Amino acid sequence: MAADGPVLGRRALGRATLDRQGLLARTHTSVPDLLERLVGLQGQVPGVPYTALWSRLADFDPATLSAAMADRSVVRAPLMRTTLHTVTARDALALQPLMAPVLARTFASTSWGKRLRGVDLGEAFAVARELVAERPRTRAELGGLLGARFPDLDGTSLGWAFGYLEPVVQATPRGLWRRSGPPAFTTMAAWLGAAPSAMAVSELVRRYLAGFGPASVRDAQAWCGLTRLREVTDTIDLRRYRAEDGTELLDLPDAAVPDPDVPAPVRFLPEYDNALLGYADRSRMGVGPLVVGPPTHGPGGALGTVLVDGVVAATWMLRHDDGARLTVTPSGPLGAGARDAVDAEAAAVARFLTTGEEATVVVDDPA
Repeated sequence: MAADGPVLGRRALGRATLDRQGLLARTHTSVPDLLERLVGLQGQVPGVPYTALWSRLADFDPATLSAAMADRSVVRAPLMRTTLHTVTARDALALQPLMAPVLARTFASTSWGKRLRGVDLGEAFAVARELVAERPRTRAELGGLLGARFPDLDGTSLGWAFGYLEPVVQATPRGLWRRSGPPAFTTMAAWLGAAPSAMAVSELVRRYLAGFGPASVRDAQAWCGLTRLREVTDTIDLRRYRAEDGTELLDLPDAAVPDPDVPAPVRFLPEYDNALLGYADRSRMGVGPLVVGPPTHGPGGALGTVLVDGVVAATWMLRHDDGARLTVTPSGPLGAGARDAVDAEAAAVARFLTTGEEATVVVDDPA
């Protein structure tokens, strides 16, 4: 949509994203405060939020996030884009009702949803709530129990339906630092002792812009999965900008946009990072057909992309074959200054992920 207002180029938008995301300078704040500022962190892979927070918080101690998850003030729940996000308990309860239609729409399009189309799930879900209140259960375990109780229905589909259509969280110890556990779910009511209560959609839009703006309506919809947000943004007092292609960009009236020439430090981002997935148009971060995509396999939270001067310039992966080895694969030549900064940040993230173990850093020659 063409719009009036000052024009913001890709570099300016990239610097704004870095600033809002805590990537322009590491910030001194608490883990819960930053999680709420960012409206959560993508957490499909359990290790991802730890690497994401390390790149954003000064002196980040992973035990702080792990302790918050253990005391249930922070949880992992299927929310934006139907993927698991690490959020505060307060945000989980406020976001889930807004994301419920997106989760239901996604489930309806799956093979499990098609098998259960037109089926009244009330009785099965009542039994499922009792089962997961006894203790958290994996989808496979829950599906097996429900299939035995309701032999006329497909148990696997029932297990997946419950995870999509009921307000659930993924229980610890999965997601704790240096711990593992089965992907077991229970209800928000059982885990948090409270029922979900939705925030206003207008508040969701404001929260998104505070953490990701300036951005278009299409960007906001891609971030959360909701549609028809134009009807909401038209009722809110927002500042209007234009992208170089004329697209209307929205922002909070008092939100600052950094100078596009402010220096941007090298940052190592995990797979699925907010700064890359929070937009429909990811060109502000240099993501495009000429950039090598992130690795498709490896240890969770120990691979991803490297930002150099605010844009994706390389991928990285940490392996533990014969000792720890972190490999950086640039998509093009790195200048001398950038190479030194990449080496230093690579060594630092390797120390974090290996808890101080000596790691070899290798920067490959560009293809």
